[in-house]
Amino acid sequence: MTKPESKRSGVAAINATGKCATAGTASEQVNNGSVDPGCPDPSTSTKAKVMKQTSRESLHRRNTECEVYDDGTNTFFWRAHTVTVLFILTCALVYVTLLEETPHDTAYNTKRGIVASILVFLCFGVTQAKDGPFTRPHPAYWRFWLCVTVVYELFLIFILFQTVHDGRQFMKYIDPKLGVPLPERDYGGNCLMYDPGNTTDPFHNIWDKMDGFVPAHFLGWYIKTLMIRDWWMCMIISVMFEFLEYSLEHQLPNFSECWWDHWIMDVLVCNGLGIYCGMKTLAWLSMKPYQWQGLWNIPTYKGKIKRIAFQFTPYSWVKFEWKPASSLRRWLAVLGIIFMFLLAELNTFYLKFVLWMPPEHYLVLLRLVFFVNVGGVAMREIYDFMDDPKFHKKLGQQAWLVAAITVTEFLIVVKYDPNTIMLPIPFVVMQCWFLGIFLILIWTLWRFFIRDITLRYKETRRRKQEVPADWDRPLGNGSTATPSGRSKLNGSSETLRQRRS
Repeated sequence: MTKPESKRSGVAAINATGKCATAGTASEQVNNGSVDPGCPDPSTSTKAKVMKQTSRESLHRRNTECEVYDDGTNTFFWRAHTVTVLFILTCALVYVTLLEETPHDTAYNTKRGIVASILVFLCFGVTQAKDGPFTRPHPAYWRFWLCVTVVYELFLIFILFQTVHDGRQFMKYIDPKLGVPLPERDYGGNCLMYDPGNTTDPFHNIWDKMDGFVPAHFLGWYIKTLMIRDWWMCMIISVMFEFLEYSLEHQLPNFSECWWDHWIMDVLVCNGLGIYCGMKTLAWLSMKPYQWQGLWNIPTYKGKIKRIAFQFTPYSWVKFEWKPASSLRRWLAVLGIIFMFLLAELNTFYLKFVLWMPPEHYLVLLRLVFFVNVGGVAMREIYDFMDDPKFHKKLGQQAWLVAAITVTEFLIVVKYDPNTIMLPIPFVVMQCWFLGIFLILIWTLWRFFIRDITLRYKETRRRKQEVPADWDRPLGNGSTATPSGRSKLNGSSETLRQRRS
C-alpha cells in the first residue's frame, strides 16, 4: 500500500531507519474516500517524490491550515484539455461559417454575436486563466466563474455609460418584459403579531411573512458564514443591515417592515439559524481529515461513492483568524470588508429599483447565485492578502473584480436615480449614525495610538528604573560596580543584551 505524501510538505514521511512514520496503526486499510497511512514501497515512494515537486505554496503553510495528504493521482479528469477545447470551438465556428445560413434579422444576429463572443471568451478563460485558491470540485469550475465575473463587470460598465432611458430599455433585449416601471406595493402595514379583529386566524400577519424569502434568508446566511468563517463578523453584518433598513425605509418602500420582522424573523430566526448551522459546518470542516486518493485506487464501491461525494468538499482547510484588534491594518481591513458586504447587500435592492426589475425576476436570482460562487473565493484571497502580505504580495484577481463590481453597481444606482439616493435621512437617524461613527473613531484612536504611546512611555520608565539598580549591584569582592563611560549611557552589558533581545 502506498502512503500518501503531503502536498504541503512535498516529502515522504519516512524516518531514518527506513520505516514508515504513520499517524495511526500500520494495519489500517483504505476503505473509503480518504487515505489511511501505511508503509510504502521504497520504489513507489521514490517515484512519488519524483512526480511531486515542492511548490512555493507548499513551503509556506500557516498554523491555521490543515495538513493535506494526497497520493498524486492525475487522471483524465484533472488534465488540461486546451487542444481538445480549441478543436471543438474551431469546428463550431466552421459549421456556423460554411454550413449555416445567416438570417436577415439584425437584432437576432446582434444578440447571437454577443453570446458567441462571450462563449469564446469563456472557453479561453476556462482553459488558460490562472487558478485561484480553490480546486474542488475542479479548478476549471472556478476559472469559469472568474471569466463570468469579467463579463458581468463589462456589462455593468456598458450600462453605466448609457443614458437612464437607454439603459432601462436595453434590458428589454435580455427580457422583453423588462423596461416597464414597477407597480407600487404596500409594505409594512399591520404589525400586530396577534390580530384580535381577525377571528378566523389571529396570527395571519405572521403566516403572511412565511414566504419564499424565509428559506432564502436562512440559506443566504448559511453560505455567508461559510465565506466569512467568523461568528462575530456575521452577527455584526446581520444586525447592521437591519439598522440600514430602518435608516433607508424612506427611500425604498420594501425596507419598511414590522419590528418583529426585523429582529425576530430576520436576525434571530432566519439569519441566526443560518449562522449557527454555518458555524457547525465550519467546525466539521476544520476537524475533518484531508487525505485523498485516486478513485481507481480505492478497492470498495462504498469507498468510491464516498470519494465522489467528498470531491465536492474543500481540498484543504484554512481557519480564518481575522484578529481585528491586533493591528491598525487588520482593523481597517475588517471595517472595509464589513462596509463592502453591506454595500453589496444594498445594491441588490437598489438595482432592482432603478433598473425596473421585479423581485421575482430570474436576473435577480442569477445575481445572487453569481455572488455565492465568487464571494467565497474573494474572501479567501482577501484573507490571504491581509494575513500574510509578504507571501501574497497583491490582492487576488477575484477579490479585485468583486470589489470593482460592487462599486460599479453603486455608481449605476447613483446615476440612474439620484433623487432617491439624495432623499434626506431623518435627523434622529443621522444622529445615531454620527454617534456610531464617532465611537468607532474614538476607539480606533485609543486602541492604536493613545494606548500604544502610553505603553511605550511605561516601558521607557521601567527601563530607566532598572538601569540604576544594575549600577549599584555589588561585585564579588564587596565593591560596587562603577559603570564606564559607555555603561553610563547604555547601562550594563546584561541590560544591553536584554534590550537587544
